[in-house]
Amino acid sequence: MLVALTATAVLGAGVGAGVWALTRDHGADRAGAAPATGVTVPEVPTAAASDTGPTPAAPAAPPAPSASASASVSPSAAPGYRLAQDPVGYAITVPEGWRRHEKQGESAPVVTYDSPGDGRQLQIFALAEESPAASLDLAENAPGYGFARQPGYRALTRDADGDAFAELTYRYDDEDRGPRQVIDHRFRAADGTPYAIRSSGPETLDAALLREPLTTAVESFCPAGGQCA
Repeated sequence: MLVALTATAVLGAGVGAGVWALTRDHGADRAGAAPATGVTVPEVPTAAASDTGPTPAAPAAPPAPSASASASVSPSAAPGYRLAQDPVGYAITVPEGWRRHEKQGESAPVVTYDSPGDGRQLQIFALAEESPAASLDLAENAPGYGFARQPGYRALTRDADGDAFAELTYRYDDEDRGPRQVIDHRFRAADGTPYAIRSSGPETLDAALLREPLTTAVESFCPAGGQCA
């Protein structure tokens, strides 16, 4: 996937280009970062899965991604999903069977969950910019590595809610995997840290198949130490 966490060296800020390469959704590592590592992510226990005693109930999730600043982890996941405590430092709900990989960017770890069969992908990472909107604008338009410069790029929809979130849906032609569609959602988490969660897949997929895992991830996202309610 195609995102930048900070401005590139040509803009004077130094480190964005490295993260940009790591977040390409075809997985190319053009930044000399450490290889991706597969990690088994522990599931959040639920009452149905535990026979050793009651599991403390977690706060309920908010109704929509735009309320992600108060996101939480619910005590159970919807069918086809699982609750995970990610080693990077947050809880999140992801589709069952999706393989986790992690690469260390220059600013933050980039965590990727890959679908085993249909080319879909989720990516999660903290942002270095002061706001979701500033980060998304930089990622799209930065000279040299903004994803608006990809072959076949076309913005499809935009949405924003002040400092709470900014979102862009776009399509482009990937040199390895063909036409792709991306929903790039950047938001301020419960601890005040801005994050991005990006959902991508083949352009031919129904848009709902990209939206559903993104919405579920954003609604459930809870950073360690965050007051998620």
